[in-house]
Amino acid sequence: MSAYVTVGTNDPEKSNAFYDAVLATIGWKSHADFPGGRAYSEGGDGKRFVLWVAKPFNKEAATAGNGSMVGFIAKSREEVDAFYAVAMANGGSDEGAPGLRPHYGPHWYAAYLRDTAGNKLAIVFNN
Repeated sequence: MSAYVTVGTNDPEKSNAFYDAVLATIGWKSHADFPGGRAYSEGGDGKRFVLWVAKPFNKEAATAGNGSMVGFIAKSREEVDAFYAVAMANGGSDEGAPGLRPHYGPHWYAAYLRDTAGNKLAIVFNN
């Protein structure tokens, strides 16, 4: 069992297309499909931290959590830029274009965005 986080979606097909494309920029792949959802992990082996994208199990509508954010680690500034660009090209919305965020540290290079369901994501490179 790996540590994980789950984000909700009302349209699994749309979310799967978004996350398949965006997470590939940092070496993540899907490793499990189930009715209404998909699981992703670094390398697609499910042995490290896992992101589940799924319709809510209680059958109610998925909503984005105010104050909630899932952060991913990039290996370079170029990965931050690619993650953000692919997200924008696949229906994501901007919450902060790639750039330095010196208030978090002198080398904190990040981008912030929302997925197609409104969940907030961050991608960070901090060398």
